[in-house]
Amino acid sequence: MIVINYNGTGFWSVEQVLSRYASYVKKYRIQAPRGLAPLVSGEGEKRWVYPVMDRVIEGIEAGDLACAEIGIEFIEEDQSFDFGQILKSNTARALRRIELTEEQKERIRKRVVAMLIAGYLPREYRQYAKLARKIGLREWFDEMKSNMPTDNPWVIRYYQYFEEHARH
Repeated sequence: MIVINYNGTGFWSVEQVLSRYASYVKKYRIQAPRGLAPLVSGEGEKRWVYPVMDRVIEGIEAGDLACAEIGIEFIEEDQSFDFGQILKSNTARALRRIELTEEQKERIRKRVVAMLIAGYLPREYRQYAKLARKIGLREWFDEMKSNMPTDNPWVIRYYQYFEEHARH
């Protein structure tokens, strides 16, 4: 049988994600944990195992803080993944729709600002910027302005976006 697994390895393997989810369920005292088994489909001798992050994103959209914790870890990750751009964008979009803890908000702020300062602005950064706008970045403006590369027009554009929306 040929198995095509679209999940990561190590820290991002299905087993590791499920293990971390179980520990976060305890941390946040979630009474009814979600089933996060990835979708599996097959035909003949082939089986496809789709990303467990699809299930995590569904959990975030349902307000599950344990899933949100995994989602924040996912956007903090620089590693490339199969369907990574879509999954990371969808993760940020889902995180925008729920109430996060202050600790989670601060981790997101730190990540978004670090990416801006590094000039690392992949396509999914657009969704990260919208997420950061929602949770607020006001206290990070001095850090951004003094450390951002001023020769990158995209960095300037996102900084102006943050600055403009912080005033409202």
